[in-house]
Amino acid sequence: MPSETSPKWWQRLFIPALHLLPHHPLSRAVQWLTRRESRLVKNLLIGSFIRLFRVDLTDAQSPHAGQYPSFNAFFTRSLRAGARPLDPDPTVVLCPVDGRLSQFGPITSGQLLQAKGHRYDLTALLGHDPRLADQFAGGTFATIYLSPRDYHRIHMPADGRLQTMHVIGGRLFSVNETSTQLIPNLFVRNERLVCVFETAAGPMALILVGALFVGSIETVWSGPVTPPTDAGPPVTDQAETISLARGAEMGRFNMGSTVILIWPAGAVTWVDDLVPGRPMRMGEALGHLAAQPSLSDRESL
Repeated sequence: MPSETSPKWWQRLFIPALHLLPHHPLSRAVQWLTRRESRLVKNLLIGSFIRLFRVDLTDAQSPHAGQYPSFNAFFTRSLRAGARPLDPDPTVVLCPVDGRLSQFGPITSGQLLQAKGHRYDLTALLGHDPRLADQFAGGTFATIYLSPRDYHRIHMPADGRLQTMHVIGGRLFSVNETSTQLIPNLFVRNERLVCVFETAAGPMALILVGALFVGSIETVWSGPVTPPTDAGPPVTDQAETISLARGAEMGRFNMGSTVILIWPAGAVTWVDDLVPGRPMRMGEALGHLAAQPSLSDRESL
């Protein structure tokens, strides 16, 4: 369970220091370093990381650390076939990632719960788009944190057709437990990718939140989409071409971060045994879709 005790002295020092760090230059430097294919560099990085974070490669498609051409290839490693079986019930909303359930629940008065004592605005999270936010008013959300040791590919919770993809610029604060407890509006302040899909239960938003050292987020249909270019945060509409099946890979973090899943009112009921702090695996049951027409039926309405 997440800690609800008063912050320790080092946590109170960590947050001011985090504000002072040059987030983007540091993240770009890490992005460059983690893509080096020098055997000495990449083996040193991978070996140190495995020991520090106790990474288990049992489920990886390539279980031998030396086989990866770079640290980033290791970090974004794929899994062996069958390592994450999907819940067979087609009405189940799948957990999109391996991680820890940070928060979940209703969107109340346009606000989502970040941590005890902190809420943030739905419209701001979605890029200050009131028409998009209206689609999710009174809906429900789940926030899942990916630790450094987790599998870092993101998968579809349900069948969906891409409607819009927006990259929203911002800071790159750490998104660990200390930061979520002590930095107000953390997810609204950080750089993020907002993908909205049409599903059989209505619109579904998947928000991929960047963080310190997360210099790149990518999707399977467009490759890297962050960092934004100097021209500003791009807005992309690829609704005509992108359809992804339930459980299919939709993107990945090049270093770890957070995924926020949002559904409109009445679309989803979360499973009964969810609690904040619960470890989750991709493919597990996160919720159940309400009775709705199929996606193909919705298109003909």
